[in-house]
Amino acid sequence: MTSLAESVALVTGGSSGIGAAVVTRLVDAGARAASFDLRPGPAAGVLALVGDVSRSADVDEAVRRVERELGPLDVLVCSAGVAGASLHTTAVTDKEWRRVFAVNTDGTFWCNRAVLPGMIARGYGRIVNIASIAGKEGNPMAAAYSSSKAAVIALTKAIAKDVARSGVLVNCVAPAVIESPLLGEISDEHVEYMLSRIPLNRMGKPEEVAALVCWLASEECSFSTGAVFDISGGRAVY
Repeated sequence: MTSLAESVALVTGGSSGIGAAVVTRLVDAGARAASFDLRPGPAAGVLALVGDVSRSADVDEAVRRVERELGPLDVLVCSAGVAGASLHTTAVTDKEWRRVFAVNTDGTFWCNRAVLPGMIARGYGRIVNIASIAGKEGNPMAAAYSSSKAAVIALTKAIAKDVARSGVLVNCVAPAVIESPLLGEISDEHVEYMLSRIPLNRMGKPEEVAALVCWLASEECSFSTGAVFDISGGRAVY
């Protein structure tokens, strides 16, 4: 297992799904971890922070608390997200569009922005944003979700280039459908479509995504930045 001994890590959406699996693996690898979510949930030994990534003030306060209680941040994993309702494009309301973007895109940007000054000043950092294969290919009945995750991919690439010579590496992961509570937000029809696109013919597991994320969060990842790492069971074609 990749060593992250003594690293300080903040994971958004750390109470369930991919985020919770990342928190567990970080701790197992020796990191001091904090979870930032709408509800507490991590195991003992993890700093549980409650707040909303769509509010930049909540994000800024979470970063201050982590650095005050655990130490300077080495790692940020942005896993907080919503799937959005399974709707055809003409049925997507203004409110639903903004809700999905507020969490998936705005929240990722607020978090990246909040941790960068400290990481740049210290000359080291690893940021991993959770995007989606939907952000590369687009899924039907998911205009808001697909677009918000495409924005996360572009955001990752832009920030990575912005800080490329600072010692901070910024990458993202694009999973296909993963067994997680997020599936409760979408229709069975939508899930069946996504499964039908996967050559391995199964959903991924949060622990499989966490293994990739934690390598990207480690010092072993040293020559990749602004990259999209697919974990899609064969769905991704570029």
